[in-house]
Amino acid sequence: MSRTAYFIKEAMANIFGHGFMSLVTTITIIFCLIIMGSSSLLALNIQHIIQSLEDENEMVAFVDEDLSEEDARRIESSIRATANVAEVQFMTRAEAMESFLEKYDDNSLFRDVDESVFRHRYIISLNDIGAMESTQRAIARIPGIAKINAHLEISRGLVTLRNIITVVSAALILILFFVSILIMNNTMKIATFNRRTEIAIMKMVGASNSFIRWPFMLEGMLMGLFASLCAFLLLWGGYRLLNDLITGTLSFIRIIPFDDILLPVLGIFCAVGLVEGVFGSVGAIKSYLRV
Repeated sequence: MSRTAYFIKEAMANIFGHGFMSLVTTITIIFCLIIMGSSSLLALNIQHIIQSLEDENEMVAFVDEDLSEEDARRIESSIRATANVAEVQFMTRAEAMESFLEKYDDNSLFRDVDESVFRHRYIISLNDIGAMESTQRAIARIPGIAKINAHLEISRGLVTLRNIITVVSAALILILFFVSILIMNNTMKIATFNRRTEIAIMKMVGASNSFIRWPFMLEGMLMGLFASLCAFLLLWGGYRLLNDLITGTLSFIRIIPFDDILLPVLGIFCAVGLVEGVFGSVGAIKSYLRV
């Protein structure tokens, strides 16, 4: 307990005793975390927008025109049993005609059209549009299904875009993470340079590497944790301002409410801040431990 108290005391003394370099190190972590967090939230919202587009990309299965409404409704159980089908909605001829007329402001030209020219149909939503083509083939084999309209090119494009964004965002986050650790390490080296004599004296009087290292690790952890909380609050405020701006000007775009991701973002920020603080401080004093 006494050793732990000593480590904490030394860490706090080092933070406040080297105020300027501690401030520089903290600001460095804050900026790195804000850049990483902004990139992650941007990628997350792009994925959210793509997912919303995927949810609207449906298939329409037309029933054989010789089948009555009662027979057409019997097909629903077979469609629901098909893999990758999320939701199924049956639409009668009359409903199909009404939906068609609603698309035109002046639909007087179509008033004499009989509903018999339309077919009973099923509006089908999928769990994964990446498997749309195989799902289309499976439903087409169901007896009573005459034709299926599916936007395969759109689905392929969305899947490709989703995969590209996933890979690019993951690579960017990893690069930023390692770059931030490198920057943190170099900043800590500058901060530790003036304390190299202190480390050398402790080594000469018999202090072990772990005994010397612990105060620096705690110092890095405390600065990393404080920086992560500051970065989280700044990102939270900026995100809310951006959300209000987008809602007011681009109402058709819906971004993820920050309250829905508040706890995961806070947890990740604290974890990354602690890791950067530990690795940065350990790497900074590594060369000074060789006496």
